[in-house]
Amino acid sequence: MDIPPPTPPGGISPYLTPSDANAAADFYIKAFGAEELARMKAQDGKRLMHCHLRLNGASLMLSDGFPEHGHPALPPQAVVLHLQVEDIDAWWKRAVDAGATVAMPVELMFWGDRYGQLKDPFGFMWSLGQTPKA
Repeated sequence: MDIPPPTPPGGISPYLTPSDANAAADFYIKAFGAEELARMKAQDGKRLMHCHLRLNGASLMLSDGFPEHGHPALPPQAVVLHLQVEDIDAWWKRAVDAGATVAMPVELMFWGDRYGQLKDPFGFMWSLGQTPKA
């Protein structure tokens, strides 16, 4: 019996096309504690047609590029994926230990949050923020 994949919750769900969607999904699971909800291979058995992850309570979806259908994998640009978290130090360490590189170290910012930016191995930028408890 085929079970349909889960439907993303409301709001905006990023849909990324990394250079290797299988490897990216595995990285996001390791680096950010994402939960895999669905992973569907393409007919060629190599590329991913669709992957649905739950990350920090929201949906993140991925697929490989399919240039033969007008959907190439292009280098990421002009996008930062933000995670607002409770324990930025733990999230930061896990991501860096998994292979993310530091683009902007975590610092206390003028707006009051601790905030930093990372780049994942697929070129996507991530920011992490934590609002101090009152």
